[in-house]
Amino acid sequence: MNLDTLTAVSPIDGRYSDKCSELQEVFSEYGLIKRRVLVECVWLEALCDAKGVRECKALSASERGALRMIADGFSVEDARRVKEIERTTNHDVKAVEYFLKEKVAGTSLESRSEFIHFGCTSEDINNMSHALMLRDGKLVLRRAMDEVTEKIAAMAKTWAKVPMLAHTHGQPASPTTVGKEFAVVSQRLKRQAGEIDRLVMPAKMNGAVGNFNAHLSAYPSVDWEELSRKVIGSLGLRQNRLTTQIESHDGIAELFDAIARWNSVLMDFDRDVWMYISMGYFRQRTVKGEIGSSTMPHKVNPIDFENSEGNLGLANAVLDFMARKLPISRMQRDLTDSTTLRNMGVGFGYTLIAVRATAKGLGKLELNEERLAQDLDCNWEVLAEPIQTVMRKVGMDRPYERLKELTRGRRVNAKIMQEFVRKLPLPKADKERLLKMTPATYTGIAAKLAKLA
Repeated sequence: MNLDTLTAVSPIDGRYSDKCSELQEVFSEYGLIKRRVLVECVWLEALCDAKGVRECKALSASERGALRMIADGFSVEDARRVKEIERTTNHDVKAVEYFLKEKVAGTSLESRSEFIHFGCTSEDINNMSHALMLRDGKLVLRRAMDEVTEKIAAMAKTWAKVPMLAHTHGQPASPTTVGKEFAVVSQRLKRQAGEIDRLVMPAKMNGAVGNFNAHLSAYPSVDWEELSRKVIGSLGLRQNRLTTQIESHDGIAELFDAIARWNSVLMDFDRDVWMYISMGYFRQRTVKGEIGSSTMPHKVNPIDFENSEGNLGLANAVLDFMARKLPISRMQRDLTDSTTLRNMGVGFGYTLIAVRATAKGLGKLELNEERLAQDLDCNWEVLAEPIQTVMRKVGMDRPYERLKELTRGRRVNAKIMQEFVRKLPLPKADKERLLKMTPATYTGIAAKLAKLA
């Protein structure tokens, strides 16, 4: 069968392919090969520029442009040619080297063809390519992450003053505002995004076991470590000076852990919004033609938040596994990381699908202020906290216990609470303040805090 969204094994390339299409160029086989070609070309250009590598003569302006065009203009057809060569070599990186030698054959660049992949082990090319994939994939994710975070922050400010009954342990608790609770989430997401942003992917280009052995055998006077650092830095990466044959992948693990933490915050939000919808605090705008249930016509299900939660779980399962596995390699290297790293796009893909599902769900939300007000008015017992606090302030006997006897395990209304307050020997100002208080006004500085979103 030809590959189609209907025949794809993974929903990332099938049902949800339009939700994460930007990642195809980054994490596909084409994306990996393209970045391998880029790394090889950048390395060759650096060798041509290096003063001590005499036999690899300097590039003319036209030659430099031609070399860069090989990388910049790399096409899917070029990738197919690399795969054809690989069928003979049975080695993916060597196939890239032979492809490049074909590309420069018959041109003035051919005289440097043996300096393609010079001194390199495959992992020099691969680790750099993987780092570039993660750098580029992170940009796609971060744009989507920021978009959903800004939606949540905007809602926090819009609903900053809308009172809402809080629920701790699933039970009615001191009121807050809708906006403040959204602000908590936006701040958490921004903090974790900052952790993602601070990570610059490490990379190595130091030979078979990380010591520049082959490089020095040919050119002992060249400062290979500095040359390597410049090449790595030119691609927006940072040099890891101490490695075995592989870059240790600790940086990749840090990135995956950071993304997983961000995902966990969004999952927490998805579940809370799901609960608020089930409680009637939010309604969902209907979409013409959409069906919520095949048998119950009235249903408008919170499917976007459920979709997001499920995909975040899948994303974190992949990211968590890779973060635990990748830093482990037997002695100077084994190949278990190679097949694992081919699944980087899976974790990114499920994350992107989830983020966009949450954003879609947010676009359907409508606040049900009537239901919020009703819930507050049905839970006057939450004012037991401020009443017993004021009683404590003035030194009254057993304040907590007296409110516990009045309210614990039963509903009380405004009349019961206010009659209790009127009988208390409190200073006039304190009594008047408590008598004016309602569950809807007992929100502390929640409205102010919501503006911090």
